[in-house]
Amino acid sequence: MAIAMEIPREYGYVVLVLVLYSFLNLWMAFQVGKARKKYKVFYPTMYAVESENKDAKLFNCVQRGHQNSLESMPVFFVMLLVGGLQHPTIAAGLGFLYILARFFYFKGYSTGVPENRLKIGGLNFLALFGLILCTTSFGINLLLREVL
Repeated sequence: MAIAMEIPREYGYVVLVLVLYSFLNLWMAFQVGKARKKYKVFYPTMYAVESENKDAKLFNCVQRGHQNSLESMPVFFVMLLVGGLQHPTIAAGLGFLYILARFFYFKGYSTGVPENRLKIGGLNFLALFGLILCTTSFGINLLLREVL
């Protein structure tokens, strides 16, 4: 049995949050590029080696801040887009919180003190968990519709 669904107008907020995260990702990539020049870590080297570069930890923290965001991006995108189908304003709000937290996560990590990433940046886990709940709710409601 197929289920027809109308996309709510408020889903536009979800789409705009997705676009906003894309800009954050581009900005983080630009910061890594600047750090490559500043700390002299050239492509294709992914991470600096401390025995070869006195600023290795500083560069690696910038690189890890961006890399960690890339690693989390697929889960964030899927939870945002799917959970937003039923809960568009909640998902968009949680997505915006996630983006703000990821910005501070990156800024904190980029200080060279990895623990700084969690001061405000740790809120990204809360936002992601909220998006997981939105998506779970959507899945459960789909199953219940089929039963009725």
